[in-house]
Amino acid sequence: MRNARPARLGPYVDSVAGARASGQAGGMGGYTVREGRFTHRRAELVYEDAGAGPLAVYAHGGFVSRAAEDRMGLFDWEPVVRAGHRLVRYDARGHGRSTGDPVDRDYTYRSLGGDLLALLDHLGASAPAAAMGASMGCGTVLHAAVRAPARFSRLVLLIPPTAWTTRPAHARANRESADTVEREGRDAWLATRAQRPRPAVLADVPELPPTPAERLLPAVLRGLAASDLPSPAEVATLRQPVLVLGWADDPGHPLSTAQTLAHVLPRAELHVSRTRADIRTWGNRIAEYLSRALPST
Repeated sequence: MRNARPARLGPYVDSVAGARASGQAGGMGGYTVREGRFTHRRAELVYEDAGAGPLAVYAHGGFVSRAAEDRMGLFDWEPVVRAGHRLVRYDARGHGRSTGDPVDRDYTYRSLGGDLLALLDHLGASAPAAAMGASMGCGTVLHAAVRAPARFSRLVLLIPPTAWTTRPAHARANRESADTVEREGRDAWLATRAQRPRPAVLADVPELPPTPAERLLPAVLRGLAASDLPSPAEVATLRQPVLVLGWADDPGHPLSTAQTLAHVLPRAELHVSRTRADIRTWGNRIAEYLSRALPST
């Protein structure tokens, strides 16, 4: 384990400490935030660790990172820490400050789910943890939970991506994008991407460049193209309480996926936001959900 380097960690004041060291600087509300890293399958994965209490881990969406999401102002995680949880957010393989190789299969949801389970091992999580994931992170969490359901106490699935019948068109677009990056470069792909209409709920959210390096982008795109959520039958085997959070009018995150998940998961709740103001309530909704007593099985 290397010593951590100073980093700006979202809404918190960061501390310079190793992942397992006792931090010294206080963050927002007096919470200590540490940055740690570990190696798994040839990649160094970087994470931040804030607060104390039952463990909750968060996996971000494709092409962004912890820092990028914070700059976009999408989700507010302070309520989760304030509610008495230990919150660990990490940069996915090949994203943000985590490293990766240009290997397509490394970026499938299934493979990324393996990274999440390795993070739990690294953190020494002996009790089931809460897991939260947005978009690609939603796929990551579901694959990890289907593979090792006993590792998770409850799930929060934010903006579930295209899946099942809506996935093939999205996969085809990702493969074409990978070809464009290889043939014409990242800027040509970004120029095409910028022409797509944005969902109304994201109108005031800044659009940032992708965090994977250009040499990794084709592999990331093809890995996502080869991905899908676990089948509805597999998802239906999960017995954990699940909160599903979706927003409206986004073809990349269709409500049909969120609604299907809420239907097939035995203990699911669904909340749909149609305004940016309502999305800003998600941090408090998640904190309240994670703080509920677990139902008896």
